[in-house]
Amino acid sequence: MATPPLELDIRDYLARGKQQVDGYLERYLPPAGAEPAVIHRAMRYSVFAGGKRLRPILALATGEALGAEPERLAPLAAALEMIHTYSLIHDDLPAMDDDDLRRGKPTLHREFGEGIAILAGNGLLTLAFQLLAEMPAPAGVQDMRLAVIAQICRAVGTGGLIGGQVVDLTTEGQSFTRSQLEAIHSAKTGALLRASVEAAAMLAGADGPLRESLAAFGSRIGLAFQVVDDILDVDGSRQELGKSSGKDQAGRKATYPALLGLEASRRIAAQLVQEAEAELEVLGARGETLRRLARFITDRRS
Repeated sequence: MATPPLELDIRDYLARGKQQVDGYLERYLPPAGAEPAVIHRAMRYSVFAGGKRLRPILALATGEALGAEPERLAPLAAALEMIHTYSLIHDDLPAMDDDDLRRGKPTLHREFGEGIAILAGNGLLTLAFQLLAEMPAPAGVQDMRLAVIAQICRAVGTGGLIGGQVVDLTTEGQSFTRSQLEAIHSAKTGALLRASVEAAAMLAGADGPLRESLAAFGSRIGLAFQVVDDILDVDGSRQELGKSSGKDQAGRKATYPALLGLEASRRIAAQLVQEAEAELEVLGARGETLRRLARFITDRRS
């Protein structure tokens, strides 16, 4: 998946990236008929229900910018999408957001039942870390593999995705400040997007300052992504989103539009993307694909 020429639409790049990532997922997921078949069918149902594959594509694009071979990042790319899908499966459960639709299809618990949905999410998370633990590492850099695993653990643990979801649940209907809102979003959504970029940079051999710049880029676009999600929940349609809209307001959740309004939220998202692009100056022309991906975050309608 080479860096696109300037005239190529980023959506073409994303489409090719999705195809590439889907190939990795097909490689690593158990076949649907492997016993116990119901859990493997459930895992594949959610993984292949759709989605932009933004996290693994960001990892692959980061690797491209740094000259890493895509195959070296294949286990990371697949693991990131499995972790993301696990989070969506559990997020949709009746005990959480209680959603009936995801990516235009019935949510997993509606199709397979709550018990299988919980286990399918757990299965995807476990398989993701198995892939990371077993990914090939050149001689002498096995410690880097462990550092990548630790980085992703932090991103999805109680200091990241899970912690953000906890605060999101426990603050429904309560007043909140902008700093509290940023902390929730940075943990719930931003941490895994940051880890997608930073882990790829680590595997590609980025040095300290470059890795820090790329991690900061990931943090900024991660927060921007969730701000745009908040906006789309207000002015996006069910057809565009592939899921129910208006649930944040109905649940009195902490969102940027609820606190600041739509127009201010759009300005914040645009500012975050500008800040993200500034972090890529160290890459020069090699950062063009990442810049385009950052801009796509604020332009998207789903």
